Amino acid sequence: MAYGGRYGGPRRFGPREMHKATCSDCGAETEVPFKPTEGRPVYCRECFQKRRGSRRGP
Repeated sequence: MAYGGRYGGPRRFGPREMHKATCSDCGAETEVPFKPTEGRPVYCRECFQKRRGSRRGP
């Protein structure tokens, strides 16, 4: 059985293509591993972690 990519194992292909974006919360320039879609928020690493942490329950 092969492990990799989406199941948490090592990736065996080149580096991801990064796209420049502006964080929807703090306005900082950032890069994301997906092409941003108009009308959908994009967050820098710090804001993403803050939002992710605030959604977790007890």
